[in-house]
Amino acid sequence: MSGPLFALTTGLGALALALAPTAAVAGPQPRIKDIVDVENVRPNQLVGYGLVVGLQGTGDRIRNIPFTEETLQAMLERMGVNIRGTQMLTQNVAAVTVTATMPPYARAGSSIDVQVSALGDSTSLQGGILLVSSLRALDGEIYAVAQGPVAVSGFKAQGAAAKLSRGVMTTARIAGGAIVEREVPYDLRSAQTLKLALKNPDFTTARQIAATINREAPGAAQVLDPGTVELNPAGGSVIDLITRVENLPVQVDQVARIVINEAAGTVVMGADVRVSPVAIAQGGLTISVTETPIVSQPAPFSNGETTVVPRTRVEADDGSGAHLAVLNGGTSLQTLVAGLNALGVSPRDLITILQALRTAGALQAEIAVQ
Repeated sequence: MSGPLFALTTGLGALALALAPTAAVAGPQPRIKDIVDVENVRPNQLVGYGLVVGLQGTGDRIRNIPFTEETLQAMLERMGVNIRGTQMLTQNVAAVTVTATMPPYARAGSSIDVQVSALGDSTSLQGGILLVSSLRALDGEIYAVAQGPVAVSGFKAQGAAAKLSRGVMTTARIAGGAIVEREVPYDLRSAQTLKLALKNPDFTTARQIAATINREAPGAAQVLDPGTVELNPAGGSVIDLITRVENLPVQVDQVARIVINEAAGTVVMGADVRVSPVAIAQGGLTISVTETPIVSQPAPFSNGETTVVPRTRVEADDGSGAHLAVLNGGTSLQTLVAGLNALGVSPRDLITILQALRTAGALQAEIAVQ
């Protein structure tokens, strides 16, 4: 059995990490709780709409954002202030969306974090306070209520001729800013069976999970499909069974896969990537154009004019120094990366080579392009 083996290539260079076969020292195996999701033990997404007030002139321009004006008018009317027909010019208010994730089995009265994002043309939420806003799920019911001062992680500073900004000023968080008002009903104790959903479905991994659980509780687990293992406590409690087996280590197996992000020039290779016997040659055409203009001055006391004379230098490299590299059949990931690095390929060229190897049928791995 071999330990983890992977290669990571980015635009900053090539990085290959390889661990030798673990004949002497075995690496830690992931626990069942780290590779599966338990049926109905999941968070719930909430969303709401509200106003952030107290901004220093960085809020929405009321005349440009009609929904901010309408919301502000409706809020003031509920407080007994009628401003219909009055032109408002304030820029201290911003309309925002409020989002939150309610953890599994969150109880009424508990606090959760919320994320606030500007909807209009506000330039910053720094220093603002979110007014009370209801958070709803897709069923339309209110599950939490949010309010409080927002915290912005970014900043912006500028002068007459320069400015500096970091992060995003139109999004913010409120730690513990929402209070749960309604619970999601589900009685886990009354469940007769329970399903474990693999985060990365695989036949071998599912069988390993079931076998590991059955060694701890004979006959308690069976594989339904590559992504599901069903638990049957045989008259006991599913909660007790999960508690007994969730920390058991399992050997995880996955298909050989290469993930390519062409935009970032990133390549991630799995441990089981192999190649058939193949020869690779890499080369490319590079054209360099250099401009070095020269200023031509007229002779003293002459009627000439000062002119700029262009000087252009064009060079081309057709990659004529490229050579073939041979990779033997069954090459390990470590050898594959070493061979590609010996060719001196750039991350962009590496992506092209891997795709060409797959087309030629020499790469025994699945390629996922992001």
